[in-house]
Amino acid sequence: MSIADNIARLKDEIASAARRANRDPEEIELMAVSKVHPAEVILEAYAAGQRLFGENKVQEFEGKRPLLERLTDAKFHLIGPLQSNKTNKAAGLFDAVDAVDSLKIAERLEKAAKELGKALPVLIEVKLSHEESKHGIPPEELPALLDAMGGFEAVEAVGLMTVPPWSEDAETARPYFRELRRLRDEAVKTHPKLTQLSMGMSNDFAVAIEEGSTCVRVGTAIFGKRIYPEK
Repeated sequence: MSIADNIARLKDEIASAARRANRDPEEIELMAVSKVHPAEVILEAYAAGQRLFGENKVQEFEGKRPLLERLTDAKFHLIGPLQSNKTNKAAGLFDAVDAVDSLKIAERLEKAAKELGKALPVLIEVKLSHEESKHGIPPEELPALLDAMGGFEAVEAVGLMTVPPWSEDAETARPYFRELRRLRDEAVKTHPKLTQLSMGMSNDFAVAIEEGSTCVRVGTAIFGKRIYPEK
């Protein structure tokens, strides 16, 4: 199947999952995770109507960006962990950063975005899994981080994201998605812009939608297996 066929099928599946959960399918965005794929497949997805893309690494996307300049209405989000020494580049390259996991990173993005005269929406990544490989702020530290970011001028926290432990059984992710929604529902009382929930990937996005996801992140089911290895 072509990339266009894959996108159409996924949008149908997202809409079906939304209807089963008594939700409006228009509330849920599909993010095409284009990491470790070349710019050419992003152009193909764009031609098929896809406008939201996720990249994992600043340096990798920096190499692709010149080939994508004409896609003026596409949005590119950084969804992988961000090192503090790459915040300046990230603020310039991306339309949003979906993996802020510390006040230090948030402050550096704020400084960089202000210097660029750019509004930069961000998601706070919350670590709900005990896996060492997972990133994110501990949930008990979330209120203090949001309060500290309250006075920012360029960077604005607009939602939360999390990555549960991978399993072939999508139901194992449900408690993690439900907890992220609970954290969002609590935080939004004092931070009303914090409405988004980025959760759910190829194997569990239907469960994520049932638990309130507003953005699902899908890579392989759109682009196929990775074309070249991560550096």
